Amino acid sequence: MTAALTIGFLPLVDACLPILAREHGFAEDEGLSLALVRDMSWATVLDRLLYGHTDAAHLVAPLAISTTLGQGRPAQNLAVPFVLGLNGNAVTMRPELARRVGRPGALGDPAEVGAKLRIVAAERLAAGNPLRFGVVHRHSSHNYMLRYWLAACGIEPERDVAMITVAPPFCADALEMGDVDAICVGEPWNSVAVERGAGEIVLATAQIWRRGVEKVLALRETVLADRRTEIEALIRALIRAGRHFVDPANAEINAAILARPEYLDGSAALILRAITDQLLLARGGATIHYPDFMFQYREAANFPWVSQASWLYSQMIRWNGHVFDAADASKVARVFRPDVYRSALIGTGEPLPAASSKVEGSIVRTTAVGAQQGAITLENNRFFDGGIFDPADLDGYLSRLR
Repeated sequence: MTAALTIGFLPLVDACLPILAREHGFAEDEGLSLALVRDMSWATVLDRLLYGHTDAAHLVAPLAISTTLGQGRPAQNLAVPFVLGLNGNAVTMRPELARRVGRPGALGDPAEVGAKLRIVAAERLAAGNPLRFGVVHRHSSHNYMLRYWLAACGIEPERDVAMITVAPPFCADALEMGDVDAICVGEPWNSVAVERGAGEIVLATAQIWRRGVEKVLALRETVLADRRTEIEALIRALIRAGRHFVDPANAEINAAILARPEYLDGSAALILRAITDQLLLARGGATIHYPDFMFQYREAANFPWVSQASWLYSQMIRWNGHVFDAADASKVARVFRPDVYRSALIGTGEPLPAASSKVEGSIVRTTAVGAQQGAITLENNRFFDGGIFDPADLDGYLSRLR
């Protein structure tokens, strides 16, 4: 008997795994029928999820945490048993700003770009016209990674610049209209801005945190409890989709699928560039290869590391005016569900980490790590400023940032 699941998503390349699980029959092989519902903003994706219009959602990771903590709305417990991808965002600036702070024809160095940007930000602030950064949601990895970078470069996000929320499909429009000076968004919307001549890509967020958590599969905790068997089947289908997605031989067919009107409704050529880690930084220039710009599947990329949720919580405390609360930290640690991920994949041969947390930012070279099943190696997961986040010392980490 086939079980039906409805999944909400935004038109972004990193919505690829649920889409490909449906289109390539991986979900059907697991006894699932997937219905996919496209929206235009993260707020609407979340509303559909919370009010039961969808069973699960492609969601920015911090939004699952803030919803569980009741930040901005009544608390509802969400669960994240699967990470849909790491990285995949870029910082794109209006051409005149990009050329002043970036490196023409190449991605900039985050510290170098930040030092130059600090000068521009001070000038604009003194003139009464602060730089405006567009982020896709207050509770998004884009917002927190951008703030982390700016602060480390001596730019106070709450004082020196303005942070404005713009839904991903409208980011290129906002840049083109001059409503913002820079955007931090996932593909294909950076590339859309570049194609229009409205912006130039200056940084990839993977340069800020090399293995930063991005989108997740989120669902209400009650749905997970009631439909555990079906959710575990979905995880197996998504893993197969991830394996298919990272195979270069499948890039063109997957780009064509994602470009369809019901999904991203965009250019297969732009989507293919993102899939193959090829970035066109400025209109009329040559593409560059930035390895692991998008990161799905390898190195246990889909595993819901509790330490990644804890780092996001640390940034929420830092920027949202909250104080560290041990009870909240425990709630956050329960949002990401490595137990469900393991349960779904045990016995399949899929590599499973032995631990559920790790020290984020501590790996500088290929490192073999303990595995419950299979063999796992992890590569560079550094923060650009050399910062280290130990989830066992969350309060101490925050004290060092103050």
